[in-house]
Amino acid sequence: MVEQLRAMGDKVETVTPADFRSVPCPTYPEIRLAIASPGAIARRIEAFRPAAVHIATEGPLGLLARRYVLKRGWPFSTGFHTRFPEYIHARTRFPIRWSYAALRRFHRPAASVMVPTAAVQHDLCARGFRNLRLWTRGVDTALFHPGPQPDWARELPRPVMFYAGRVAVEKGLPDFLRLDRGGTKLVVGDGPARAALQREYPAARFVGAKFGEELADAYRAADVFVFPSRTDTFGLVLLEALASGVPVAAYPVMGPIDVIGSAPVGCLDDDLGRAIDVALQVPRDSCRAFAEDFSWEACAARFRSFLAPFAR
Repeated sequence: MVEQLRAMGDKVETVTPADFRSVPCPTYPEIRLAIASPGAIARRIEAFRPAAVHIATEGPLGLLARRYVLKRGWPFSTGFHTRFPEYIHARTRFPIRWSYAALRRFHRPAASVMVPTAAVQHDLCARGFRNLRLWTRGVDTALFHPGPQPDWARELPRPVMFYAGRVAVEKGLPDFLRLDRGGTKLVVGDGPARAALQREYPAARFVGAKFGEELADAYRAADVFVFPSRTDTFGLVLLEALASGVPVAAYPVMGPIDVIGSAPVGCLDDDLGRAIDVALQVPRDSCRAFAEDFSWEACAARFRSFLAPFAR
Protein backbone atom coordinates (compact mmCIF):
# COMPACT_ATOMS: atom_id res chain seq x y z
CA MET A 1 0.00 0.00 0.00
CA VAL A 2 2.74 2.44 0.97
CA GLU A 3 4.69 1.70 -2.21
CA GLN A 4 1.59 2.27 -4.35
CA LEU A 5 0.70 5.53 -2.61
CA ARG A 6 4.23 6.83 -3.05
CA ALA A 7 4.11 5.86 -6.71
CA MET A 8 1.00 8.07 -6.94
CA GLY A 9 3.05 11.00 -5.64
CA ASP A 10 2.03 10.95 -1.98
CA LYS A 11 4.39 11.24 0.96
CA VAL A 12 3.63 8.52 3.50
CA GLU A 13 4.79 8.04 7.09
CA THR A 14 3.90 4.95 9.09
CA VAL A 15 3.93 4.61 12.87
CA THR A 16 4.04 0.93 13.78
CA PRO A 17 4.94 -1.36 16.70
CA ALA A 18 8.34 -1.88 15.07
CA ASP A 19 9.21 1.69 16.12
CA PHE A 20 8.73 1.09 19.85
CA ARG A 21 9.44 -1.32 22.65
CA SER A 22 6.76 -4.00 22.80
CA VAL A 23 5.45 -6.72 25.10
CA PRO A 24 3.69 -10.01 24.29
CA CYS A 25 -0.08 -9.89 24.08
CA PRO A 26 -1.63 -11.86 26.97
CA THR A 27 -2.61 -15.39 25.83
CA TYR A 28 -1.17 -14.66 22.35
CA PRO A 29 2.57 -13.91 22.71
CA GLU A 30 3.21 -13.99 18.96
CA ILE A 31 1.39 -10.64 18.77
CA ARG A 32 3.44 -7.78 20.20
CA LEU A 33 1.80 -4.78 21.83
CA ALA A 34 3.70 -1.52 21.46
CA ILE A 35 4.53 0.61 24.49
CA ALA A 36 4.60 4.31 23.63
CA SER A 37 3.82 7.54 25.43
CA PRO A 38 1.30 10.10 24.16
CA GLY A 39 4.20 12.52 23.71
CA ALA A 40 6.13 10.10 21.50
CA ILE A 41 3.15 9.68 19.17
CA ALA A 42 2.48 13.42 19.14
CA ARG A 43 6.08 14.17 18.16
CA ARG A 44 5.97 11.66 15.30
CA ILE A 45 2.76 13.12 13.91
CA GLU A 46 3.85 16.74 14.32
CA ALA A 47 7.21 16.11 12.67
CA PHE A 48 5.51 14.73 9.56
CA ARG A 49 2.78 17.40 9.37
CA PRO A 50 0.21 15.14 7.68
CA ALA A 51 -2.62 16.17 5.43
CA ALA A 52 -4.60 13.07 6.44
CA VAL A 53 -4.41 10.51 9.25
CA HIS A 54 -5.49 6.89 8.97
CA ILE A 55 -5.61 4.67 12.07
CA ALA A 56 -5.19 1.10 10.94
CA THR A 57 -5.75 -0.90 14.13
CA GLU A 58 -7.53 -0.53 17.46
CA GLY A 59 -4.36 -1.25 19.44
CA PRO A 60 -2.18 0.82 21.78
CA LEU A 61 -0.76 3.02 19.01
CA GLY A 62 -4.17 3.45 17.44
CA LEU A 63 -5.62 4.59 20.75
CA LEU A 64 -2.87 7.17 21.20
CA ALA A 65 -3.19 8.46 17.64
CA ARG A 66 -6.97 8.71 18.06
CA ARG A 67 -6.50 10.70 21.26
CA TYR A 68 -4.14 13.09 19.48
CA VAL A 69 -6.34 13.84 16.47
CA LEU A 70 -9.50 14.18 18.53
CA LYS A 71 -7.78 16.67 20.82
CA ARG A 72 -6.92 18.80 17.78
CA GLY A 73 -10.27 18.38 16.08
CA TRP A 74 -8.77 16.76 13.00
CA PRO A 75 -10.87 14.41 10.85
CA PHE A 76 -9.41 10.93 10.41
CA SER A 77 -10.20 7.53 8.96
CA THR A 78 -9.92 4.09 10.54
CA GLY A 79 -9.73 0.49 9.37
CA PHE A 80 -11.68 -2.52 10.61
CA HIS A 81 -9.54 -5.52 9.69
CA THR A 82 -10.11 -8.20 12.28
CA ARG A 83 -13.13 -9.55 14.14
CA PHE A 84 -11.46 -9.15 17.51
CA PRO A 85 -14.70 -9.71 19.49
CA GLU A 86 -15.09 -13.22 18.07
CA TYR A 87 -11.38 -13.96 18.57
CA ILE A 88 -11.43 -12.74 22.17
CA HIS A 89 -14.59 -14.73 22.85
CA ALA A 90 -13.04 -17.89 21.39
CA ARG A 91 -10.04 -17.53 23.69
CA THR A 92 -11.60 -16.15 26.89
CA ARG A 93 -15.43 -16.39 26.54
CA PHE A 94 -15.57 -12.61 27.02
CA PRO A 95 -19.01 -11.41 25.82
CA ILE A 96 -18.97 -10.46 22.14
CA ARG A 97 -21.39 -7.57 22.59
CA TRP A 98 -19.11 -5.91 25.15
CA SER A 99 -16.16 -6.03 22.76
CA TYR A 100 -18.25 -4.62 19.92
CA ALA A 101 -19.40 -1.79 22.20
CA ALA A 102 -15.74 -0.85 22.76
CA LEU A 103 -14.96 -1.02 19.05
CA ARG A 104 -18.03 1.02 18.20
CA ARG A 105 -16.82 3.74 20.57
CA PHE A 106 -13.33 3.63 19.02
CA HIS A 107 -14.58 4.05 15.43
CA ARG A 108 -17.53 6.40 16.06
CA PRO A 109 -15.63 9.70 15.46
CA ALA A 110 -14.02 8.50 12.21
CA ALA A 111 -15.03 10.24 9.00
CA SER A 112 -14.76 6.87 7.27
CA VAL A 113 -14.34 3.34 8.60
CA MET A 114 -12.78 1.16 5.92
CA VAL A 115 -13.96 -2.46 5.89
CA PRO A 116 -12.73 -5.33 3.71
CA THR A 117 -15.98 -6.90 2.47
CA ALA A 118 -19.65 -6.21 1.89
CA ALA A 119 -20.56 -8.85 4.49
CA VAL A 120 -18.49 -7.10 7.16
CA GLN A 121 -20.02 -3.78 6.12
CA HIS A 122 -23.53 -5.20 6.52
CA ASP A 123 -22.72 -6.84 9.86
CA LEU A 124 -21.14 -3.72 11.36
CA CYS A 125 -23.99 -1.54 10.13
CA ALA A 126 -26.43 -3.83 11.97
CA ARG A 127 -24.28 -3.43 15.09
CA GLY A 128 -24.55 0.36 14.99
CA PHE A 129 -21.32 1.32 13.18
CA ARG A 130 -21.52 4.28 10.83
CA ASN A 131 -19.53 5.87 7.96
CA LEU A 132 -18.55 2.45 6.62
CA ARG A 133 -16.64 2.31 3.33
CA LEU A 134 -15.84 -0.83 1.36
CA TRP A 135 -12.08 -1.16 0.83
CA THR A 136 -11.11 -4.48 -0.74
CA ARG A 137 -7.62 -5.96 -0.50
CA GLY A 138 -4.91 -6.52 -3.06
CA VAL A 139 -2.48 -9.36 -3.73
CA ASP A 140 1.11 -9.37 -5.00
CA THR A 141 0.63 -11.19 -8.30
CA ALA A 142 4.36 -10.93 -9.06
CA LEU A 143 5.34 -12.88 -5.93
CA PHE A 144 2.42 -15.30 -5.91
CA HIS A 145 2.12 -16.99 -9.29
CA PRO A 146 1.76 -20.49 -10.73
CA GLY A 147 4.94 -22.43 -11.34
CA PRO A 148 6.69 -25.75 -10.80
CA GLN A 149 6.51 -27.35 -7.39
CA PRO A 150 9.54 -26.87 -5.16
CA ASP A 151 11.91 -29.84 -4.91
CA TRP A 152 10.97 -30.55 -1.28
CA ALA A 153 7.31 -31.07 -2.23
CA ARG A 154 7.68 -33.49 -5.12
CA GLU A 155 7.77 -36.61 -2.96
CA LEU A 156 4.76 -35.65 -0.83
CA PRO A 157 1.74 -37.95 -1.13
CA ARG A 158 -0.91 -36.30 -3.32
CA PRO A 159 -3.10 -34.41 -3.08
CA VAL A 160 -1.35 -31.77 -1.00
CA MET A 161 -4.00 -29.96 1.05
CA PHE A 162 -2.52 -26.70 2.24
CA TYR A 163 -3.30 -24.16 4.95
CA ALA A 164 -1.39 -20.92 5.57
CA GLY A 165 -2.01 -18.45 8.37
CA ARG A 166 -2.06 -18.14 12.12
CA VAL A 167 -2.19 -21.43 13.98
CA ALA A 168 -4.71 -20.37 16.59
CA VAL A 169 -8.02 -21.54 18.00
CA GLU A 170 -10.10 -19.07 16.01
CA LYS A 171 -8.86 -20.49 12.69
CA GLY A 172 -10.80 -23.75 13.01
CA LEU A 173 -7.84 -25.95 12.04
CA PRO A 174 -9.15 -29.13 13.75
CA ASP A 175 -11.99 -29.18 11.18
CA PHE A 176 -9.31 -29.60 8.50
CA LEU A 177 -6.83 -31.77 10.37
CA ARG A 178 -9.37 -34.37 11.54
CA LEU A 179 -10.54 -35.15 8.00
CA ASP A 180 -9.90 -38.82 7.21
CA ARG A 181 -8.44 -38.79 3.72
CA GLY A 182 -5.27 -39.67 1.84
CA GLY A 183 -2.64 -37.20 0.70
CA THR A 184 -0.71 -34.62 2.71
CA LYS A 185 -2.03 -32.01 5.09
CA LEU A 186 0.49 -29.15 5.03
CA VAL A 187 0.27 -26.33 7.58
CA VAL A 188 2.36 -23.18 7.14
CA GLY A 189 2.31 -20.69 9.98
CA ASP A 190 2.81 -20.39 13.68
CA GLY A 191 0.74 -19.49 16.70
CA PRO A 192 -0.34 -20.49 20.20
CA ALA A 193 -2.19 -23.64 19.10
CA ARG A 194 0.64 -25.15 17.08
CA ALA A 195 2.21 -27.38 19.75
CA ALA A 196 -1.12 -28.86 20.83
CA LEU A 197 -2.26 -29.47 17.26
CA GLN A 198 1.03 -31.13 16.32
CA ARG A 199 0.60 -33.55 19.22
CA GLU A 200 -3.02 -34.30 18.37
CA TYR A 201 -2.51 -34.62 14.59
CA PRO A 202 0.97 -36.10 14.07
CA ALA A 203 0.25 -37.10 10.47
CA ALA A 204 0.00 -33.47 9.39
CA ARG A 205 3.15 -31.60 8.38
CA PHE A 206 3.67 -28.37 10.35
CA VAL A 207 6.51 -26.40 8.76
CA GLY A 208 6.31 -23.12 10.68
CA ALA A 209 6.02 -19.59 9.36
CA LYS A 210 7.36 -18.79 5.90
CA PHE A 211 7.71 -15.48 4.11
CA GLY A 212 8.48 -14.09 0.67
CA GLU A 213 9.66 -16.61 -1.91
CA GLU A 214 9.55 -19.47 0.61
CA LEU A 215 5.88 -18.80 1.23
CA ALA A 216 5.18 -18.49 -2.49
CA ASP A 217 6.92 -21.84 -3.04
CA ALA A 218 4.73 -23.41 -0.36
CA TYR A 219 1.60 -22.29 -2.21
CA ARG A 220 2.93 -23.78 -5.43
CA ALA A 221 3.39 -27.11 -3.64
CA ALA A 222 -0.35 -27.34 -3.04
CA ASP A 223 -3.15 -28.99 -4.99
CA VAL A 224 -5.88 -27.28 -2.95
CA PHE A 225 -5.94 -24.50 -0.35
CA VAL A 226 -8.09 -25.38 2.67
CA PHE A 227 -9.47 -22.49 4.73
CA PRO A 228 -11.41 -23.77 7.75
CA SER A 229 -11.84 -20.40 9.48
CA ARG A 230 -15.34 -19.12 10.21
CA THR A 231 -14.20 -15.79 11.71
CA ASP A 232 -12.02 -14.01 9.14
CA THR A 233 -13.21 -10.72 7.70
CA PHE A 234 -11.47 -11.24 4.37
CA GLY A 235 -8.80 -13.92 4.16
CA LEU A 236 -5.95 -12.45 2.11
CA VAL A 237 -4.46 -15.94 1.97
CA LEU A 238 -7.34 -16.91 -0.32
CA LEU A 239 -6.13 -14.42 -2.91
CA GLU A 240 -2.52 -15.54 -2.46
CA ALA A 241 -3.58 -19.13 -3.15
CA LEU A 242 -5.65 -18.18 -6.19
CA ALA A 243 -2.83 -16.02 -7.58
CA SER A 244 -0.63 -19.11 -7.26
CA GLY A 245 -3.13 -21.10 -9.31
CA VAL A 246 -4.43 -23.07 -6.31
CA PRO A 247 -8.21 -23.60 -5.91
CA VAL A 248 -9.87 -22.96 -2.53
CA ALA A 249 -11.97 -25.16 -0.28
CA ALA A 250 -13.72 -23.29 2.53
CA TYR A 251 -16.93 -22.85 4.45
CA PRO A 252 -19.68 -20.62 2.97
CA VAL A 253 -19.13 -17.85 5.53
CA MET A 254 -18.07 -14.21 5.67
CA GLY A 255 -14.63 -13.88 4.11
CA PRO A 256 -14.70 -16.75 1.61
CA ILE A 257 -18.14 -15.69 0.35
CA ASP A 258 -16.92 -12.13 -0.21
CA VAL A 259 -13.63 -13.13 -1.87
CA ILE A 260 -14.90 -16.01 -4.00
CA GLY A 261 -18.68 -15.82 -4.08
CA SER A 262 -19.95 -17.96 -6.96
CA ALA A 263 -16.73 -17.70 -8.99
CA PRO A 264 -15.61 -21.12 -10.32
CA VAL A 265 -12.26 -21.03 -8.49
CA GLY A 266 -12.99 -23.44 -5.65
CA CYS A 267 -15.85 -24.71 -3.53
CA LEU A 268 -17.63 -23.31 -0.48
CA ASP A 269 -19.49 -26.04 1.41
CA ASP A 270 -20.48 -26.81 4.99
CA ASP A 271 -18.90 -30.22 4.39
CA LEU A 272 -15.20 -29.32 4.20
CA GLY A 273 -14.25 -32.72 2.78
CA ARG A 274 -16.74 -32.33 -0.06
CA ALA A 275 -15.44 -28.81 -0.69
CA ILE A 276 -11.93 -30.23 -1.08
CA ASP A 277 -13.11 -32.90 -3.55
CA VAL A 278 -14.87 -30.34 -5.73
CA ALA A 279 -12.06 -27.77 -5.55
CA LEU A 280 -9.52 -30.35 -6.72
CA GLN A 281 -11.33 -30.45 -10.06
CA VAL A 282 -10.96 -26.70 -10.70
CA PRO A 283 -8.52 -25.66 -13.47
CA ARG A 284 -5.54 -23.76 -12.08
CA ASP A 285 -5.68 -21.22 -14.91
CA SER A 286 -9.13 -20.09 -13.75
CA CYS A 287 -7.77 -19.36 -10.27
CA ARG A 288 -4.94 -17.20 -11.56
CA ALA A 289 -7.19 -15.24 -13.92
CA PHE A 290 -9.58 -14.47 -11.05
CA ALA A 291 -6.81 -13.20 -8.76
CA GLU A 292 -5.42 -10.83 -11.38
CA ASP A 293 -8.44 -8.56 -10.85
CA PHE A 294 -7.24 -7.74 -7.31
CA SER A 295 -4.35 -5.40 -8.02
CA TRP A 296 -2.62 -3.32 -5.34
CA GLU A 297 -2.88 -0.24 -7.56
CA ALA A 298 -6.69 -0.37 -7.51
CA CYS A 299 -6.63 -1.08 -3.78
CA ALA A 300 -4.44 1.97 -3.07
CA ALA A 301 -6.58 4.27 -5.22
CA ARG A 302 -9.70 3.23 -3.34
CA PHE A 303 -7.98 3.73 0.01
CA ARG A 304 -6.88 7.20 -1.03
CA SER A 305 -10.42 8.17 -1.98
CA PHE A 306 -11.67 7.34 1.54
CA LEU A 307 -9.10 9.39 3.45
CA ALA A 308 -10.30 12.45 5.35
CA PRO A 309 -7.90 15.29 4.45
CA PHE A 310 -7.81 18.43 6.55
CA ALA A 311 -6.42 21.94 6.14
CA ARG A 312 -3.18 22.79 7.95
